[in-house]
Amino acid sequence: MQDNQLFEYAIIRVVPRVEREEFLNVGVIVYCSSQQFLQTVFTLDELRLTALFPEVNVEEVRDHLRAFEQISEGKEEAGPIAGLDMASRFRWLTARRSTVLQTSPVHPGLCKNAGDTIKQLHQQLVVC
Repeated sequence: MQDNQLFEYAIIRVVPRVEREEFLNVGVIVYCSSQQFLQTVFTLDELRLTALFPEVNVEEVRDHLRAFEQISEGKEEAGPIAGLDMASRFRWLTARRSTVLQTSPVHPGLCKNAGDTIKQLHQQLVVC
């Protein structure tokens, strides 16, 4: 039986008006060093997002979320950040920023399979 492995995760949030600190959870980033796993999963509910924040540019948000995915995957077209090692990419993605797309503080946990864990977190923190 495989032992539990340490993983870290952060929630991706859309924060259209930073000064109000209102946000909508739209994705999750999970990093597990021992499993060589870094992945971003997101669900952008356009109707919910525009109902809460009518002024938000949905296409711009979607483009930025796709950039998070590409950086997580280390895709060359994502630019120089995607060329960093996995841990550095995770730290860059989860660094504090005051833009429309932000991440929560990083949280630790234990998992057997990081792929299953990201699906569970996405379902619990974003979809439901």
